[in-house]
Amino acid sequence: MVEWEDALVAVARALQSAKADELAAIVGGFADAEALVALKDMLNQLGAESLCSEEVFPMDGAGTDLRSNYLPNSTIAGVEEADVVLLIGINTRFEAPLFNARLHKSWINNNLRVVTVGPDVDLTYETENLGDSMQVLQDLAEGRHAFSKVLNGAKRPIIVVSSGALQREYGATVLQLTQRTAQNARVAANVGHDWRVLNVLQRVASQVAALDLGYKAGIEAIRANPPKILFLLGADEGVISREDLPKDCFVKFNSRHHGGRVASMADAVLPGADYTEKQTTYVNMEGRAQQMYTAITPPWPGSRRLEDSACIKRGNGKLKF
Repeated sequence: MVEWEDALVAVARALQSAKADELAAIVGGFADAEALVALKDMLNQLGAESLCSEEVFPMDGAGTDLRSNYLPNSTIAGVEEADVVLLIGINTRFEAPLFNARLHKSWINNNLRVVTVGPDVDLTYETENLGDSMQVLQDLAEGRHAFSKVLNGAKRPIIVVSSGALQREYGATVLQLTQRTAQNARVAANVGHDWRVLNVLQRVASQVAALDLGYKAGIEAIRANPPKILFLLGADEGVISREDLPKDCFVKFNSRHHGGRVASMADAVLPGADYTEKQTTYVNMEGRAQQMYTAITPPWPGSRRLEDSACIKRGNGKLKF
């Protein structure tokens, strides 16, 4: 264990010893927006552009260039205005409880019809399951499925797909078919521009902010060009290992309360405050900024534990340009 000052100087020297294309960063699911900005600013100043998130998102077509591709465009409250909802590859009871509560409310008060594609799960209200195969999505996209008439005949249809369903190897196909189905329903319903049919629910807290800021979804860019300096901001899902990196790669891990999977392979571990221990900003799955306030004080003295953004900014201050 070393003092903060010594650790930050060592990290700064490592950063400046590498070329721009030898620097990379991966951010985890609980990184706050302020830390994401600070990390991006620091690496961009060094000329690095390889900044990625652990979460994967299909980059075919418009990918993440269009914000509407990765947000719940109808909003959580807006679901109460829908008359038909199609859920694709999502268990809202566990992945989005507040959204599921709105669905339950509308099912009771507005006779909302909820139909699912994927595993037949108990959402605490009545649903109709169409099956768990890609053929169902194909038939819906081409208008051949029996439910297509119901969906296209709805006044305010909503289609919701989970980001989890887009993590698999055929995620790009799922998104493409979902977008085609949503566009067909939108045209058939002749809804106004203020009504959005397509909705994507993100399952981790940092993903919307990361995509908004220009982080790449997934780490394929890092696998294709292994860096000599890798910055891990709470990235503890094991998406990368020492075997994926050069033997002389310097790994810096900025942790919250995780670290078991990745800390052991890091050359420098800088402890950060948990989300309950700091005042910061997150971007929720609707794309709205939300201010978080300190609930409890960190168990360690303030000089020994910093918020992630403060740690990155202090490290940036050690760099010499």
